[in-house]
Amino acid sequence: MDHKETLDSLLHEMRVFRPLPQMLIDAGVNPQDLRAARELADIDLCAYWEEAAEELDWFTKWDKVCDSSDAPHFRWFTGARCNIVYNALDRHIETVNKNRLALIWEGEPGDSRQYTYYELYRAVNRFANGLKRLGVTKGDRVVLYMPQLPETVISMLACARIGAVHSLVFSGFSARLLRERLCEIKPRVVITADGFYRNGQVIRLKEEVDRALLSTPDGIAESVVVVHRANVEVEMDSARDCWYADLVRHERPHAPAEIMAADDPLFILHTSGTTGKPKGMVHSHGGYMVGVHRTFKWVFDLKPTDIFWCSADPGWITGHSYLVYGPLLAGTTTVMYEGHSLYPQADRMWNIVSKYGVTIFYTSPTQIRTLMRFGHRYPDQHDLSTLRILGAVGEPFNPEAWLWLYEIIGKGQCPVLDTWWQTETGMIMISPMPVSVLKPGSVTRPLPGVDADVVDSEGNPVPAGKGGFLVIRKPWPAMFSDVLGDRAEVMDHYWNRIPGMFYAGDVARKDEDGYFWIQGRADDVLNISGHRIGTAEVESALASHPHVAEAVVVGVPDKIKGQVAKGYVTLKHGVERTDDLHRELKEHIRRELGPIVVVRAIEFCDDLPKTSSGKILRTALKE
Repeated sequence: MDHKETLDSLLHEMRVFRPLPQMLIDAGVNPQDLRAARELADIDLCAYWEEAAEELDWFTKWDKVCDSSDAPHFRWFTGARCNIVYNALDRHIETVNKNRLALIWEGEPGDSRQYTYYELYRAVNRFANGLKRLGVTKGDRVVLYMPQLPETVISMLACARIGAVHSLVFSGFSARLLRERLCEIKPRVVITADGFYRNGQVIRLKEEVDRALLSTPDGIAESVVVVHRANVEVEMDSARDCWYADLVRHERPHAPAEIMAADDPLFILHTSGTTGKPKGMVHSHGGYMVGVHRTFKWVFDLKPTDIFWCSADPGWITGHSYLVYGPLLAGTTTVMYEGHSLYPQADRMWNIVSKYGVTIFYTSPTQIRTLMRFGHRYPDQHDLSTLRILGAVGEPFNPEAWLWLYEIIGKGQCPVLDTWWQTETGMIMISPMPVSVLKPGSVTRPLPGVDADVVDSEGNPVPAGKGGFLVIRKPWPAMFSDVLGDRAEVMDHYWNRIPGMFYAGDVARKDEDGYFWIQGRADDVLNISGHRIGTAEVESALASHPHVAEAVVVGVPDKIKGQVAKGYVTLKHGVERTDDLHRELKEHIRRELGPIVVVRAIEFCDDLPKTSSGKILRTALKE
């Protein structure tokens, strides 16, 4: 095999896992249904999404499903009137879901709270009325600088209920980054907590808010609402600050849902900033609601008895779509955990699964690779038999980590659904279904109603097995509807980079079965002696070594080859760093990928730099 053939076969995963017979029997969407849905979407995209929209409640139906007259500024369900919170709460309290658990929350110290749909409905209404008393009205912006608390969910829903636009800022951000968000968003109210628990420590949040507001322009944050969580002393400005408990104590548990146009803004959320400056994406009530509801129910094959746990922080799009809005729209029970996955030891996640009988667990490859380092000892200590579906999102999922999740956590009985989507897309775009044939490391095929492809820089489809740019050819309902800042510049980046298509910024390939393989970000591609190879492919080769827990690769300049790779590696628990291991890893890459892939150096690390959403921060390593 020559060098070119070697590169063409990178990550050519031969292992295939077929759905178990009982999964096919019990599936809400079987292979025939899936085929029919794809055919309908291919023939009439609007008819497919209109059918999905009919499953939800609307105050007024739409005049048009998708208005593309000002493309790429697509508008979904024009003329319709709705409110996402009405669908997430009100319609459930008129059904048997009224007394079903909506939210199970566990704090890091071990305390817990639970809310039925009716209890959550009343809590949201009380805070909605409290926000009104602070002067918040339809169209106002509210920043949430909050950890994973029930009040975070309540605040999101209360804002949306009265037509305010919420914007979550990740609670791990510093005062400086919070200040930047505040100046950009210009909120009327900031909601925060005194502090929260993380890895056995108390993280003080109110102090960060105070520091951030010291140098912001006048008119930003007329009020600050503080949730009492960590029992730490905080300074309260009597003219500006109030306690959450005091605000809601005497409010009525009923507040009408504001009637919103389908394209009225619901929330602003910034991209994670893996590459480039984070961009403020705006998502709207109608289209986002339809896309998230359909994909949540279909991808996770929702059952009435499910307990769903998405381990993502609500400060990121995964938390928005599949921790909060998706589960509540579907009327299921969602689990939220406040703290660190390794506190007080590396079995905390499996303890939560066992304690609450979690049936669907949706996490990140980074999380799995972190837990892999401790082997199977901790999972074996807990009853994980309630699990029936496992999922992951956020970055390429290397086959070794996929197999660990499948075999050690799922015991070979749970499909592992590797999903691809972004802050910009709002909803899952490419994903297997529980009835799909699975290949470790592949996100399989686009969902019905999603027209994805892999193309070259001119927009031409590339042959099977060849790398190219991941694009979406047609609009979808949960797509971002607007952006903060220079709208023309941002829209140009996404829609004119490859004219007529949405440029996702990822490099991918399709195999002979039409399965998609995400290889990494477009600027995470090595060009070695004229051969283009995704860093994810080199990372996957490194991670396949039995001593490696996690690996990241960046390109460094080379006078001869243009670029060579440098690897950063964390080792599994108990493995020693030696020169012999360093040489062994280099030889391992050469065996796996061929001699064309030159790794100049491998550096052992205790931890890899990551964005606060858990993605590898390659820019820091490159610098």
